[in-house]
Amino acid sequence: MNFSRSTVQPASFAATNAVFIGRSIRHSLRNVEALMMAIILPIMLMLMFTYVFGGAIDPSGDYVNYVVPGIILLCAGFGSSSTAVDVATDMSNGIIDRFRTMPIRSVSVITGHVVASLARNLLATGIVIGVALLVGFRPDAGIGDWLGALGLVVLFILAFTWLFAAIGIVTGSPSAASGYGFVLLFVPYLSSAFVPTSTMPSWLQGVAEHQPITPVIETIRALLTGTPVGDNGWWALSWCSAILAGALTWCAIAFRRRSGRR
Repeated sequence: MNFSRSTVQPASFAATNAVFIGRSIRHSLRNVEALMMAIILPIMLMLMFTYVFGGAIDPSGDYVNYVVPGIILLCAGFGSSSTAVDVATDMSNGIIDRFRTMPIRSVSVITGHVVASLARNLLATGIVIGVALLVGFRPDAGIGDWLGALGLVVLFILAFTWLFAAIGIVTGSPSAASGYGFVLLFVPYLSSAFVPTSTMPSWLQGVAEHQPITPVIETIRALLTGTPVGDNGWWALSWCSAILAGALTWCAIAFRRRSGRR
């Protein structure tokens, strides 16, 4: 007697990603404290540097136009760092093993976290720019310049979010992931985000001028203030693309090792 064996067709790649993106967005909306902190902290830093240190750094009162591009990148980096904790939580609480028993690509859970982080960071960035306009930020940018700056911010967020996702995969716990992510958040302070690199000690200038954050900030600053971009644009795109490619590769290899398959 012959029995027909029914097979379960795996869910499509698009459907799986859509489900996990929706899952991560719902988690973000429920975690109101983390979302508010991602918005409030950059705003507090911007207000502090503008009103407390701005007069000493630039007595002309134009410091807000200088510091806002750095705050935008700091906001994006801080928001991306929470991805490491979210991914580490999923990797350590056993839910990945549950996903592996389903006819889906379980790696899509990482994609969900990344896309949710992108949406969360773009919202925070928009609010930060709105507050910056209220405190005196006066950009001299056309539509093309704004689109170019936004595109670079999106690329930066994707690159560093995938990097933080890889950190979340390889670390053993959410607390460890948070610690490693916190270390990376200091990188923007060693750049031209808050002061020109020419004002730094000579031994520090080389580090500040040749790290990934500085050309990204200088490109955004040039686009928003109407100054020449120069070679910074190419360096910014090259750095972000290289970090994104490396982070994607790291994520794929690390996830396969941690989860066993898919």
